[in-house]
Amino acid sequence: MKKIHVTVWNEFRHEKTKEDVKALYPDGLHAMIAEFLGETGDMEVTLAALDDPDQGLPEEVLENTDVLIWWGHMAHSEVDDALVERIQRRVYAGKMGFIALHSGHHSKPFRAIVGTNGNLSWGRNQKEILWNMMPSHPIAAGIPDHFTLDEEELYSEPFYIPQPDALVFGAWFEDGHIFRAGACFIRGAGKVFYFQPGHETCRSFYNPYVRRIITNAVYWANPTEIGYPIPNGCPHIKNKVTDEFNCPAQ
Repeated sequence: MKKIHVTVWNEFRHEKTKEDVKALYPDGLHAMIAEFLGETGDMEVTLAALDDPDQGLPEEVLENTDVLIWWGHMAHSEVDDALVERIQRRVYAGKMGFIALHSGHHSKPFRAIVGTNGNLSWGRNQKEILWNMMPSHPIAAGIPDHFTLDEEELYSEPFYIPQPDALVFGAWFEDGHIFRAGACFIRGAGKVFYFQPGHETCRSFYNPYVRRIITNAVYWANPTEIGYPIPNGCPHIKNKVTDEFNCPAQ
């Protein structure tokens, strides 16, 4: 069985500058995510960070990625626009799935892929209850009707995203706010999932249900084989998804 090639991208800045974050995630948020994904035996996981060469995603890494997981917060503006375009085109072509975690809602790739400014309201860390709103969805497999995170950063509606193709999880916070916490989008031929838990000072990535949801999301977002109905090679028609020329007469 072919393994799913997953790349976990993280700014990897908070863990280097804040002792409380370093204590929780000494090797980085991305390393912890890679660790539990690797336990499936079905995934080959690569770590990538903003300060790596080519911002962690040189051509050979991106082209070998089936699912890209993205965590960003303090340095969204530093991500290269040309890289964002390559990510967007790969998702639209159905060659790669994309998962945005927590403050990845404001990342350049998520905004470019989904078509949104990603704005929301936020507040202090507090208790959060995650509600399973679509138990039949593949990302909800093995998840109870609800579970509690003792501490997570408050994200609140209004959340400026397009209408999700599927809203799998909703959140309630102890201050009374609600949030669309787990949303799926289909863009072009690619699959996108946004999942809200994962603030850098919280232990959310230690939670077994959070881990199961992210793992399920990788399986869901993994691209399926696409058979284009017309072959390539004709100079008359350009495929808007692949940007390659196609000829219906051949």
